[in-house]
Amino acid sequence: MPSMLPDSWQAVVGGELDKPYFQQLTEFVEAERGTHQVFPPRDEVFAALEATPFEEVKVLVLGQDPYHGEGQGHGLCFSVRPGVRTPPSLRNIFKELKDEFGYPVPDNGYLMPWARQGVLLLNAVLTVRQAEANSHKGKGWEKFTDAVIRAVSEREQPAVFVLWGNYARKKLPLIDTSRHTVIEGAHPSPLSAKLFLGSKPFGRIDEALKAQGHEPIDWRVPDLSR
Repeated sequence: MPSMLPDSWQAVVGGELDKPYFQQLTEFVEAERGTHQVFPPRDEVFAALEATPFEEVKVLVLGQDPYHGEGQGHGLCFSVRPGVRTPPSLRNIFKELKDEFGYPVPDNGYLMPWARQGVLLLNAVLTVRQAEANSHKGKGWEKFTDAVIRAVSEREQPAVFVLWGNYARKKLPLIDTSRHTVIEGAHPSPLSAKLFLGSKPFGRIDEALKAQGHEPIDWRVPDLSR
């Protein structure tokens, strides 16, 4: 079914792959791939975990499920590959970054530079049927990603959890808030952009990181056309 679970995560959530729910999930996703276009491709299902090893997670940003347009979802929440038009939620994220820090809006929506600095861009559901948002919701992915959230929460070194929107905020009980910082707020989608824009979440994340003894994140996304 998906690509292999990266070694650093195998040690902490690898046991999930042997549980009956994950076997059923694997069969479901493979059946879906046999009859529909499913995003992301098999080798990118665990892309967020590959890009940000367990011990390097400084920030966990929780999304809902992958983008469902052709060529969009590639395994990192909110991110799209170079050459793919920046979706509305990500455009609002870039607007907020420009407002907070004066960073120019980049010509691409590829968030790998964040992931490589320790920002785990995790969707709660890791696959989706083309053009059908939430089509793989409730099939088992949530149990797996809840285990990922719990693993980071149970880790000794503190992290910052970013929960945008009501869906993400429901995961709050999984997080030990006595040791970790949680940044909650409106989702950056156009539906709630008025509440998201001006909320200054990135400065708050950086302040929390500094308090934890971490370096802040360089949130700039470099232009790729230059």
